[in-house]
Amino acid sequence: MCGIVGYVGSADACSFLVDGLRRLEYRGYDSSGIAIQVDDSFDVTRSVGRIDSLAGKLEAIPAKGSLGIGHTRWATHGPATEANAHPHFGGDGEIVLVHNGVIENFQPLKSELKEKGYTFHSDTDSEVVAHLVADCLRQTPEVSGQPNLRFLNAVQAAVRQLRGTYGLAIAFRDQPDLLIAARFGSPLVIGVGRGEYFVSSDASPLVGRTDRIVYLADHQIAVLRPEGFSVLHHEQGKVRVDIQPLEVDDGDVSLEGYDHYMLKEIYEQPESIRNAMRGRLDDQDATAVFGGLNLTPQQLGNVERIILTGCGTSWHSALVGEYLIEDLARIPVCVEYASELRYRNPPIEKNTLVFGITQSGETADTLAALRETKRKGHRTLAICNVVASSIAQAADGGVYLHAGPEIGVASTKAYTSQCCVLAMLALYFGRMRHLSFERGKAIIEDLKKLPGAVQEALSCDLQVREVAKKYQDASNVLYLGRQFNFPTALEGALKLKEISYIHAEGYPAAEMKHGPIALVDEATPSVFIVPHGTTYDKVIANMEEVKARGGPIIAIASRQDAHVDSLADDVIRVPHVPEFLQPILSVVPLQLLSYHIALLRGCDVDKPRNLAKSVTVE
Repeated sequence: MCGIVGYVGSADACSFLVDGLRRLEYRGYDSSGIAIQVDDSFDVTRSVGRIDSLAGKLEAIPAKGSLGIGHTRWATHGPATEANAHPHFGGDGEIVLVHNGVIENFQPLKSELKEKGYTFHSDTDSEVVAHLVADCLRQTPEVSGQPNLRFLNAVQAAVRQLRGTYGLAIAFRDQPDLLIAARFGSPLVIGVGRGEYFVSSDASPLVGRTDRIVYLADHQIAVLRPEGFSVLHHEQGKVRVDIQPLEVDDGDVSLEGYDHYMLKEIYEQPESIRNAMRGRLDDQDATAVFGGLNLTPQQLGNVERIILTGCGTSWHSALVGEYLIEDLARIPVCVEYASELRYRNPPIEKNTLVFGITQSGETADTLAALRETKRKGHRTLAICNVVASSIAQAADGGVYLHAGPEIGVASTKAYTSQCCVLAMLALYFGRMRHLSFERGKAIIEDLKKLPGAVQEALSCDLQVREVAKKYQDASNVLYLGRQFNFPTALEGALKLKEISYIHAEGYPAAEMKHGPIALVDEATPSVFIVPHGTTYDKVIANMEEVKARGGPIIAIASRQDAHVDSLADDVIRVPHVPEFLQPILSVVPLQLLSYHIALLRGCDVDKPRNLAKSVTVE
């Protein structure tokens, strides 16, 4: 949610800022703005709506300078207006900043600053930070021979007073070649160039600009000038940082001929699943291998319970994980909404592992839930896609998905990669307990075939497009499945809601008789996930009940299933795979169905209304 970019060097800052903000559009926003240092003042341009509107203003009145900051804002404190858009001035214009996150104590700080004579021009908590930095700057004396130190000391004094989360990029009127970035709970990446430095909320705006990056950690502040940079911790002073290679290329952040990022990412799933498994399948011991769990074999062997927590799509993958781990490893699993777990006080047994599942690694509720359980002495692990993200840093260990950047707001390849990682974790824990060598080998062989099966499932795209034409005007859709395919029903319904704005609900198919069947009529299609498996006959019986009441039926079925044709109005076929892998395969046509329906309804597929890719506020 929201995005930050910043530049200091000798090149034109504006071109990087606008291009960088475009690459951060997927995070969600409703206004944007940039500030460019011009001589002894700042040229600020703000706009409501898409980046194109901001770019249009800048074409009419160009802003030229070699230091600048930019921002995409998602309205929290105050509506989406130019006055509330970033950047914000502090004091009499001596500083300008952009801010991601939420300042929980902004009201008392605002009252204090008003009493000192500061005037506010927005409803935001971010303007409070701007004035606070300006106030601290006025109270901070010069340090002889170290002009930058006064500005750094002022920022440090300001952030010590903040309660909440922040990612900050700050420029100073009286120091035209200085940019300061600070982080707590909101990601910031520093791009290291030659005679130039970049700041961004994630690595995507830096692609093509530099190949070296530094991930800031919480409580760190970066001081950037064209001739060099340094990083400090607010308690430890100057710290050494690892400059890492930027392992993202232009292909990862470009459409490469696809109409939308969502479609591109659906089609990338065979490769993203391969990447999730690469180097993690051990044929010799018939198990999976994970290098980042940071637990001894004895600690892992003593695990008696697992909690999986996440939000949205990640919560659905956790449900898949529950079925997988309990089936293959026989370990009790509890799935919790992170937003609920963080405020509950559930009894958690001593030998319990807590996994936080998140695509971005920045989900505020999941991060808070992990921190709370860690504070109580439980081992916390992360399953996420973004290296050095907040959750990756906060957890005791974890597993990266290696799915590559996911830019479409509606998660697709990250979801199937999460399910794949959970399947390997189930194999791993199972082999530590009762699972035989032969069963482990069979599971590995099934996993190796999975990318090919997903590639084959994608061949249904043209058929799904025709099905979408039939149901694009539906107002309500039911999604029904059982056992491993119940989470698939939930995920399919969520995808349709997210990008087409059609009301949809997912249920265990047997629960249909306990209420949802009242919704069945000729205008309400039901999507049944019914590949061959242990509950196949039961789901077929549920389909009979819908058919008897005149409800249209879309079936996701195995290729060799001939019986389902007599019940369903439309059958979308997928290759047969073992039940434990069906959630990864069966969701593919549901992703395509939501995509094509949204397209036919004229919706913005990659940037659906009211949604953000990374939910960094509660």
